Amino acid sequence: MINPNWLATFCSLVDQRHFTRTAQELHMTQSGVSQHVKKLEQQLGQLLLVRQGKSFTLTTAGERLYAEGKALLLAMKDLEKKIGHDPYDEGIVRIASPGSIGLKLYPQFLALQQQHPKLIIDFRFAPNPEIDALLVADKIDIGFMTQQSSSATLKTELIAHEELRLVTASGIQSVSWQTLLNLGFIDHPDGAHHADQLLAGNFKEYQAIGQIPKAGFSNQINLILEPVAMGLGFTVLPQHAVNSFRDPSLINAHRLNRPVTEPIYLGSHLFKHTPNRVVTIVDEAISALSSME
Repeated sequence: MINPNWLATFCSLVDQRHFTRTAQELHMTQSGVSQHVKKLEQQLGQLLLVRQGKSFTLTTAGERLYAEGKALLLAMKDLEKKIGHDPYDEGIVRIASPGSIGLKLYPQFLALQQQHPKLIIDFRFAPNPEIDALLVADKIDIGFMTQQSSSATLKTELIAHEELRLVTASGIQSVSWQTLLNLGFIDHPDGAHHADQLLAGNFKEYQAIGQIPKAGFSNQINLILEPVAMGLGFTVLPQHAVNSFRDPSLINAHRLNRPVTEPIYLGSHLFKHTPNRVVTIVDEAISALSSME
């Protein structure tokens, strides 16, 4: 392998066309410049220069080495710059979150991308276990979760809380246990989990969601409140899913005597460097989520 220092000296000598000027530019002695060239010639087994007093001409091998060596040195310098290049507003950021958090964050991230078009948002909605698996497999850079990860390769940091709300049609002004039984539950993928959290502390009769008749189910976060608004049942959802409903006048989000909040964790890989573009997204997310508390 050609020594890059010798090659750089040789190319600089060809550029300067003078041993003394080359030595000054490289902060070397003139004999040091000559030694680098001789070592290159010995390694390649080729004469590179024909010396003519204080000047020289390149041999065919020297011309070829200069042309290809110069390109190689420029490529190495470019590679060095690229490796050290870590902008705050450029590159792909892969993100996942549960539905309610995503409804809050995704529009914020798209607005940020409008400001910085080279910052590419790759966002997916997913439940907590899937987010955990995606982080472990290095398929996303960060995940927002409502449960801490038990994986030894991940870290989860508490960054915010989101209140859970019991939601009915707008015409229902107060709720009792009998009201819930009469309405029935509009279920969703996190329905039982959210109901257990909120209803257990507010209704002494509550033991499990199975006590309440099931009135419907939707796995689309933006559709769960449609049957609720029509008076077909009630549900329990995080605050921002409620805030995002198309017509707030059609629903009533009840704040019960014992409010319950759900934690929001930032999940990331424990052993990976966090690029600056990911830091930008995290800062934006924390700012946006703080407005939910």
